[in-house]
Amino acid sequence: MQIIEVKDSKTIKDFLNLPYKIYQNDKNWIPHLKQDIEKVFNPEQNKAHANGKIIRWILKDNNQTIGRVAAFINHEEVSNGGIGFFECINNQDAANKLFDISKEWLTKQGAELMDGSINFGEKNMFWGVLTENFTEPNSYSMNYNPVYYNDLFKAYGFEVYYNQLMYKRDMETPVREVFLRKYDRIIEDQDFKIENVKNLSLNQIADNFKTVYNAAWGGHDGFKDMHEKTARKIMSTLKPIYDPEIMVFVYYKNKPIAFYINIPELNEIFKYVNGNLNWIGKLKFLYHKWKKTPKTMVGIVFGVDKAFQSKGVEGAMIKWSQLNIAGKTQYNRTVLTWIGDFNPKMLKVCDNLGAKVFRKYATYRFLFDREKPFTRCPIID
Repeated sequence: MQIIEVKDSKTIKDFLNLPYKIYQNDKNWIPHLKQDIEKVFNPEQNKAHANGKIIRWILKDNNQTIGRVAAFINHEEVSNGGIGFFECINNQDAANKLFDISKEWLTKQGAELMDGSINFGEKNMFWGVLTENFTEPNSYSMNYNPVYYNDLFKAYGFEVYYNQLMYKRDMETPVREVFLRKYDRIIEDQDFKIENVKNLSLNQIADNFKTVYNAAWGGHDGFKDMHEKTARKIMSTLKPIYDPEIMVFVYYKNKPIAFYINIPELNEIFKYVNGNLNWIGKLKFLYHKWKKTPKTMVGIVFGVDKAFQSKGVEGAMIKWSQLNIAGKTQYNRTVLTWIGDFNPKMLKVCDNLGAKVFRKYATYRFLFDREKPFTRCPIID
């Protein structure tokens, strides 16, 4: 077996095409867009390059590509390395070679550990190893993998740093009575307001998003405060796909304190483009967007200012959505993007809202010093 660094058109092609071999008999697999993957490795399109470094390899055996991986480091958190875009045949020796080359490179960069499989960039894409529910198609930008990937990680010595839970909820599912009462109370309080974003500019949406994000997660382990440029970049990325009817904010005295950011389930469109948004793929995308093909909306972020958590705001957003989205748009169910098990308050909110866990991922961590005690991700108080 031979490790080859990816740095020309031939090796890039091999890197991108490997999943088509691994999943050729898996009807549930929907490929990531090749263009989305390549953006991660492009310094002009991925701001993470400004403060970090990334490298990728393929693994060949008898001139056949059998594995791939990327390793990356953030110079501001040099001790924490990461690996992502891992794909491999069911062979521990092959997986070990990919993990070994990543560890070797990350050690030279000053890292003391590696997390995987994660993304060189935002947490809402390419994050985690699927551990439960291998019988439904993956959501857009969320990883999908064979069951045996978990065995490959664990056998090498990776341990679960945190679990990631995705929830699903039918739009017609009634909100529990306790949330209905809180919704009524919030609606009657003139200091509160719940609205979609039809009347906001993209920059206004981004600024509101940043405010809530920082109030909900800022300062927690692994979650830095979001800057204005980052928020606007995220919203700019969403511009071609977002539906203003299903982006919801809650305000208290005109200050944004919660959001329920949804987009159409793009994989209900992208399953028709086979991972390539070339001109043919774009035509197919526009056709299915016009046809309103997606019937699922994906809650890519669901957050509440810590000062307002567990006060009914969460249920009020869901009740508002039930009244203003269900039956009035094409969407009949919602999926919430992953919530870490380090955030028990939000997990409890999802349970209380009648949402059910339908998919789980794990973020694995490998400590280079094998004598050092392993600790899980800290719980958000």
